[in-house]
Amino acid sequence: MGFKEGDLVLEVGRSAGCDESLRKSISAITKTEFVDSDAQEVVDGVIIWWRDGDGDLVDDLMDGLTYLTETGPIWLLTPKVNRDGHVEPSDIQEAAPIAGLAQTVSFTIG
Repeated sequence: MGFKEGDLVLEVGRSAGCDESLRKSISAITKTEFVDSDAQEVVDGVIIWWRDGDGDLVDDLMDGLTYLTETGPIWLLTPKVNRDGHVEPSDIQEAAPIAGLAQTVSFTIG
């Protein structure tokens, strides 16, 4: 995912269904705690845990950009196909350009 030691990562939408092993792996690499959406610090990357029915994806993507460095990534993490809260890829493809972003890669993490 491109994170390195010292990176500050904003985490949005965390809930009970989020992959704790992925969170721990990222924290082990960055050696920092995740920042929540109430913080006003400049961050090196953003992780958005997103499920169908969570609200307006464009708004959350744009909120993620607020304190993101110019070269920082936004990772949108959604449930796999056939799992509760699965998001159709077309929903992401529609939302990204409206928020001023481009979808670059899609792959299975956990």
